[in-house]
Amino acid sequence: MLRAMITGGAGFIGSNLVRRLQDEHPDARLLVIDDLRTGTFANLCDDSPDGWSYGGQLVARSLGSLNLDDLVDQFDPQIIFHEASITDTTIIDEARMVVENVEPFKKLLEIAVARGLKLVWASSAATYGRLANGATAERRPFRLEDAGHPANAYGISKLLMENLHRQMLEEHPEAHVVALRYFNVFGAGERNKKHMASMVFQLAEQMLSGKQPRIFRDGEQARDQVPVEDVVDATLAAAGDGARSGIYNVGSGQTTTYNQIICALNQALGTRYEPQYFDNPYPFYQDYTCADLSQTRDGLGWSSKAPPQESIIAYGRWLQKRFGVPSRE
Repeated sequence: MLRAMITGGAGFIGSNLVRRLQDEHPDARLLVIDDLRTGTFANLCDDSPDGWSYGGQLVARSLGSLNLDDLVDQFDPQIIFHEASITDTTIIDEARMVVENVEPFKKLLEIAVARGLKLVWASSAATYGRLANGATAERRPFRLEDAGHPANAYGISKLLMENLHRQMLEEHPEAHVVALRYFNVFGAGERNKKHMASMVFQLAEQMLSGKQPRIFRDGEQARDQVPVEDVVDATLAAAGDGARSGIYNVGSGQTTTYNQIICALNQALGTRYEPQYFDNPYPFYQDYTCADLSQTRDGLGWSSKAPPQESIIAYGRWLQKRFGVPSRE
């Protein structure tokens, strides 16, 4: 019987992971830990015709407030999926990011290694930053070694977590610890992220409301967009017995501009919206990201399935079906 602990399991990616675990392992014992500040039980209890309900346990507390040793002793998981963190890239409080993101991770890492548990955790493409060791200027895929120039407090916290990860594996090379640098993830369940939802969702929401989609000038920002279904596939692959411990990129391996997102959404929704451009107010904004997946394929046996624009079109149609029909312009 699978026993898995999922931190941040009521959030966007976490709840999609929980649903997949429950679907594929109906008899699994699952424990979700989520303080519900940005996560919500609505992600674990879908009332749509093809919806689902979570059948496991929920601890509605922050990781920092828990005795994690006792919790792990009581629940006895085989795998810890660590998806919890502050993910708002506009927060500038570095100390808060370290206290809430880094310190609980350090404890989970120590527990997993000491008890021989598998640990799969969410890092981020934010570890690359705007410079990405020259990759941004060259407009080439980001290799793992290009990271190290985070441009915001969130990226700094993930980089510090990766440093702890590497140090632990140097001391315990037998440990099963995998970090996944998620790129720009979109898909079902992100509605509750509000301003931190993907650009795909935010633009679709504007268009479904009959509004002209607004994007940074000139719309040629090119980011690696990856559907949440692929991200869940990669996360499960990282927990497999054949996965090699390490740090890996999880993206589509392709770039999609904001202009292309609007074109794909127009196709999905049957609209003809032109973008409304405005100046980018964020000096630390990553206007180019692209994942090099060569090491991910080798270490996890995983690569993205569908081209991003096909996934965006499918997602746009799903959003239209769930949330309404836009005005045609």
